[in-house]
Amino acid sequence: MAVQTSPAPTGQTATLLVLPAETIPRRLANDKVCLLPRERNSYANGMTMKSSQEWAPPPGTAALIFDCDGTLADTMPAHYCAWLSMLRPYGIPFPEDRFYAMGGMPTAQIIRVLAQDAGVSLSEVEVERMVHCKEETFLRHLQEVRRIEPVVRIAARYRGQLPLAVASGGYRHTITRTLVHLDLLDWFDVLVTAEDTPRHKPEPDVFLEAARRLGVPPATCVVFEDTDIGLQAASHAQMVAVDVRPWREAWWMSLRRQ
Repeated sequence: MAVQTSPAPTGQTATLLVLPAETIPRRLANDKVCLLPRERNSYANGMTMKSSQEWAPPPGTAALIFDCDGTLADTMPAHYCAWLSMLRPYGIPFPEDRFYAMGGMPTAQIIRVLAQDAGVSLSEVEVERMVHCKEETFLRHLQEVRRIEPVVRIAARYRGQLPLAVASGGYRHTITRTLVHLDLLDWFDVLVTAEDTPRHKPEPDVFLEAARRLGVPPATCVVFEDTDIGLQAASHAQMVAVDVRPWREAWWMSLRRQ
């Protein structure tokens, strides 16, 4: 697997999500964007790497597959706030670093893991109720979600030239609503979500299903991802993976300088 890391060009403009101060993730609350160790190292090496404007698919690429949350859509801060709001009555902690590390896992799976670790017993009915609460809380903030421009530029450049897919660990209703809000849904030939596969990231199923629906061999696909488990899933699928976090972090930095 080839993992490509690149910074985004500066100069993009956007309005940052405004949420209650006590729930704002440190990436937005701090005066400077706080990079996780892997992201900081990638960005530090960015001067020798390609920007998203310069990126080109390797020879033999037959399709591009994009994660949604944190890759195409700048949803992660809103998702984290929705998680904190939903979990607070249960007394279940969810540190921000762990939230980003679990990105790509379906909501119900995350709830079960967090509850078990916190020693909180939940029935399946309660889990489903919590899933609904968290997703609906996120959707109430959907109007504040923006495109992640460095990644969307790549989709725009190859739209009509290569088949495009979205492969996400999120639920179809939420992912569809997000893509519609961003006016991106009709860009993609295939949409694969948590309901479509029995296993989820870091297993390769979601990407393999996207390749199957696109009608291309997995090894000819390039995946764009923003989490370690997503990159692992792409590796397990024998696909080329692009880590978009350096582009996203540089884009966030450019917004802070506006």
